[in-house]
Amino acid sequence: MLNSIHISKDIQVVGEYDVIVCGGGPAGFIAAIAAARQGAKTALVERYGFLGGMATIGFVNPLSVFTYNGEKVVGGIAWEFIERLQQMGGGLIEHPLGNVAFEPEHYKLMCQRMVLEAGVDLYMHSYLSGCITEDEKRAEDGKISDDLTSDRTSDRSGTRRKVIRQIIIENKNGTEALSAKMFIDCTGDADLAAMAGVEMQPDEGRPLQPLSSYFILGGVNLDTPMMQEAIHHNRQGVNCHCLAVREKLLALRDRLDIPEFGGPWFCTTLQPGVVTVNMSRTSANACDNREYTKAECRLREDSFRMARILKENVEEFKDSYLINLSIQAGIRETRRIKGVHTVTGEEYLNAVRYPDRISRGAHPIDIHIGSGAEQNITFLKTPAYVPFRALITPSHTNFIVAGRCLSADKTAFASLRVQASCMDMGQAAGMAAAQCAAAECRVQDTDISRLQERLRAIGSTI
Repeated sequence: MLNSIHISKDIQVVGEYDVIVCGGGPAGFIAAIAAARQGAKTALVERYGFLGGMATIGFVNPLSVFTYNGEKVVGGIAWEFIERLQQMGGGLIEHPLGNVAFEPEHYKLMCQRMVLEAGVDLYMHSYLSGCITEDEKRAEDGKISDDLTSDRTSDRSGTRRKVIRQIIIENKNGTEALSAKMFIDCTGDADLAAMAGVEMQPDEGRPLQPLSSYFILGGVNLDTPMMQEAIHHNRQGVNCHCLAVREKLLALRDRLDIPEFGGPWFCTTLQPGVVTVNMSRTSANACDNREYTKAECRLREDSFRMARILKENVEEFKDSYLINLSIQAGIRETRRIKGVHTVTGEEYLNAVRYPDRISRGAHPIDIHIGSGAEQNITFLKTPAYVPFRALITPSHTNFIVAGRCLSADKTAFASLRVQASCMDMGQAAGMAAAQCAAAECRVQDTDISRLQERLRAIGSTI
């Protein structure tokens, strides 16, 4: 039997903020910008030394979907980012669908510029390791808060309401703490939510969607009709995988012992002869360190094999070479909170126009199968909505999520997990957190009409 140890140490609070955002991916960096632009003193905590999340860590390309049925779905700060990325030569807006191909290094730089321009304090290379919570009615000094009465410290179900006081981070400076009035979890895996004791969505009896490691190839002949069609994702209602290569790989699968794969999907990086490749996959729970480690080792081996198989069997790839492999395996699905409201697949497909809608989504419901080369995909008739209630929990009064952490069932989530939707949620979460911090109110008491008015003023299409 393994022994346990107990460690006790003093931790210095190194910053106090109105809003702290955990995770600098598509939802997180947009949330931080949104909060700071509303006048909130804002910090952004990111475990890597750059921003962008799965776009820059995982090379997930393109960003999708910003427009649908000829109309913009995701606007505001997210669209400003896209336009600035294109202006600097690092992005390509594919009309009419509004998918955006990008070059990862340009993406990193534009994230950094916009976050710093907004006045956000960055805590890079910092790993979230814990948080301090307490019952809502008890202030830090043990006294009852003047603005909270004991009859309102529980929700209608009797759940004791909690307040997050500090988060704990680890970096080269040691163990540090940050305080804030409001916290936003944009970690993708709902890390802060789990540490704070937030209830999660139950198992629906379906396995998690598989992990994939994108890789980047150079030396590809992009001038053929097949590759020109494959690298531009601009057709609505069409799965943009490269069917010709897929059929060849399926035919060769047994003879070449080809690993599990999906697609494949190729996308331009705007560089001559360079493409991102999305095809590797394996099943694992990325919230289990041992499983994730084993899966990444397998995906690294598989990616090298697949790069070689493409080179040896597809004419356009005969001179190709591996440039880069994603820094970590791409994660499609892990933990999701059980929020005040859970977005269902039925609601999503019917584009229910919630009274507290704060963001939208237009990507198909895209469910990848872990074993085999299959994918279940359902295209939307019209863009859908996300209610603010799906970003908050009944139990924690100064806590909001955005991105993959939202409260949704597996069907709705299979669309909302993509980057454009996550950016739109991040924008709403950041603005709501700043609004609540200024008003000194619970997230459950957010003035939704005012929030929606502010979102529309900056270009939201809700």
